[in-house]
Amino acid sequence: MQKPDGGFHNYLSYERTYLDVEGSEDSIGRTLWACGCTLNSSAPKDLQMAAKDIFDQGLPRVWKAVWIRFHAAMLLGLYEYYQAIPSEHLRGCAEKLGDILIQRFQDHAKDEWQWFEPYLTYDNARLPQALFAAYRLVGKQQFLETAEKSIDFLLKVQMINNVFVPIGNDGWYKRGGKRPLYDQQPLEAAATVEAAVDAYSATKNKRYLEAAETAFEWFLGRNSRQVMVYNPQTGGCYDGISQQYVNMNQGAESSISYLLARLKLEEVRQGLWHQKKI
Repeated sequence: MQKPDGGFHNYLSYERTYLDVEGSEDSIGRTLWACGCTLNSSAPKDLQMAAKDIFDQGLPRVWKAVWIRFHAAMLLGLYEYYQAIPSEHLRGCAEKLGDILIQRFQDHAKDEWQWFEPYLTYDNARLPQALFAAYRLVGKQQFLETAEKSIDFLLKVQMINNVFVPIGNDGWYKRGGKRPLYDQQPLEAAATVEAAVDAYSATKNKRYLEAAETAFEWFLGRNSRQVMVYNPQTGGCYDGISQQYVNMNQGAESSISYLLARLKLEEVRQGLWHQKKI
């Protein structure tokens, strides 16, 4: 629900009144990323143009933001937008946002901790994924090098005995602390699949494809609890894994996370299949 100044509301009551003054930076970033994806799609032209208008009005908000996941989401949205309507302005914005991520990495990366923040929380893989997108748009070598350093660090932390074990949300993982194993959420697996595929696209290093496959198998039972998270009967996805049980709710975010991860893998698999045929 976009405001006249380009910002957004994120909460609406049943009575159709707004429950917030301004939506979170996270929700704004995801909305604009979705608009970029809509623009770079086969959606009807009127929907594409509506998405473009929303994105254009919302873009200036990113320069006032401090939330790093807003910056990452905007970079991913800019990449999609650029595929549909290339412009030097968009490339300039992508480079500026990439530089912001680089600065955050330089501020916090030290020794074995090669990350943008002093902790790992949620949707972590979107940060290196955004830098891979920036590299593909701008061609700046520092973007690629930092993206590789950060995703390699994240994969090292989240792969235990060749099983994907995402950071649990029970306290998150602070540098120097003990990482929580639970609760594990589907959006982490999806983000890692997509980021690893994009890492492969940027580097052609097949170990990233292997990482993507391993992360995707988290949905199918190759996880620390050895339980199915995807439900083939409903086509939905359970909301996560705790130490004691599987959260049996099948929410929209969880199901969409599974579908996005599967589509991303199918896309790269199809590409490799066509290469073999040629």
